[in-house]
Amino acid sequence: MWLKALHLIFMVTWFAGLFYLPRLFVYHAMSDDRMSQDRFKIMERKLYYGIMTPGAILTLVFGIAMLVNYAWASFGNDLWLQIKLGLIVLLIIYHLICGKYVKDFKQDRNNHSHVYYRWFNEVPVLFLVLIIILATVRPF
Repeated sequence: MWLKALHLIFMVTWFAGLFYLPRLFVYHAMSDDRMSQDRFKIMERKLYYGIMTPGAILTLVFGIAMLVNYAWASFGNDLWLQIKLGLIVLLIIYHLICGKYVKDFKQDRNNHSHVYYRWFNEVPVLFLVLIIILATVRPF
């Protein structure tokens, strides 16, 4: 149960960043003064590297530990787990895309509008809902 508790704690940390960073991108894309832009760059960097990435890594470490300790024997038979793991791979890709956007903003090379980031900001909600349903209801 300790593995599950730590997995959930770091998952919440990771998702907090996944929800907030794209919102910062919205405001950053709307800003037009240098002081605000510099402030957003600092906030985005600290959130991505100081909170989100460690949260993601520790979520994966404790998730893999649970998988090895509890579920590996039934992995081939549990469709819900296979789908959940596929969604996690997509979530990691989303996380890495966020990192690319942090870098783009840092180098003043953002190519997207605030409207794009408003839609981009909704993606982690879908992941969260689907992953939680799969992990708790286990519909398959």
